[in-house]
Amino acid sequence: MATPSPADAAVEAAISRVLDAELAAHDDVDRATRDAAAIVEDAATTARAIAERTERRIRKLRAAFETRAARAVAGIDAQALAQDRVYELTPDDRTRLERAVAALSNELTAGAA
Repeated sequence: MATPSPADAAVEAAISRVLDAELAAHDDVDRATRDAAAIVEDAATTARAIAERTERRIRKLRAAFETRAARAVAGIDAQALAQDRVYELTPDDRTRLERAVAALSNELTAGAA
């Protein structure tokens, strides 16, 4: 076999370097693709954790609000029942009321006669 000429050897060396560089580039692209996929998965995991934490907080706030609202409504209902209660006048209350009505009646009619 004939010894390759220096030009042929240089061409073969250049082709070999190009092929090595192409293989290295493919490896770099594959590595970058795996790294990007890992970053995306990490971000998705973080996003899920944030969403779950947010949902727990919202449920806790909603439960606290519902508890406070139920207490407030129960208080309003109790006040309404208390206001609807019939107050029985005692004999002393009736006497004072009759005197007040008589005094008002006299005051209103005193100048009419």
